[in-house]
Amino acid sequence: MKIHFHASNRKRPQDAFKELNKLYEHHPIGAADVIVVLGGDGAMLRALHEFTDINLPLYGLNLGTLGFLLNEYKRKNLIDRIAAAQSYKIHPLRMNVTDINGKIFKHIAYNEVSLLRQTHSSAKIMIFVNDEVRMPLLVCDGIMLSTPVGSTAYNSSAAGPIIPLSANILPLTPISAFRPRRWPGALLPNTSSVRFEIINPKERPVSASADTYEVRNIASVDIHEARNLHATLLFDPDNHLEERIYQEQFAP
Repeated sequence: MKIHFHASNRKRPQDAFKELNKLYEHHPIGAADVIVVLGGDGAMLRALHEFTDINLPLYGLNLGTLGFLLNEYKRKNLIDRIAAAQSYKIHPLRMNVTDINGKIFKHIAYNEVSLLRQTHSSAKIMIFVNDEVRMPLLVCDGIMLSTPVGSTAYNSSAAGPIIPLSANILPLTPISAFRPRRWPGALLPNTSSVRFEIINPKERPVSASADTYEVRNIASVDIHEARNLHATLLFDPDNHLEERIYQEQFAP
């Protein structure tokens, strides 16, 4: 098995890369069978974006804090662990943004597409699902559409539901909704197309982010699941991704 190591720039991942490179040969990406990501969840998210067009599975070793998308860091038996790992195919969201000047921006998100107010003024947003108006006015700090994997991240912090991988559901979660009061959001089939239109965007400016990629002063956002794109994540069988989602759902 030929490994390509992809390490975060921080000290611990770089030290681990030097350590692992002595035990396992580091191969160029074009000759590798698997990508081993060294770092935290941020490093894995960046690797997912960097290697989207490369058809190789990613196996993460946690050298960050939480490490939800990675496995426990151990030096020994790495090739055996990768060979025994369970694989999970995940699809990103595709975001198409039009700003107030009519310029179009495109990006993908493995966690979520989120809209946020840019100033003290609340955002006013109209919501379409499958080209039909579902909410003519949401007054809020923002709103997000998440993937099942991303439902454990920012979505969960905003009191959105955590979604099992096999549910084929995308959670739509408001951020500090003011009107309608206490609107909890919605659960949408993953075949849905979602459109947000910003009401009065010059007086109430809003930004849109696909993971770490941000566009400011937006007029509208169109989102759908990119079924033609996917990444494969590898996890140790004793703490695989579905089990981690259960643990998040039943966390005290």
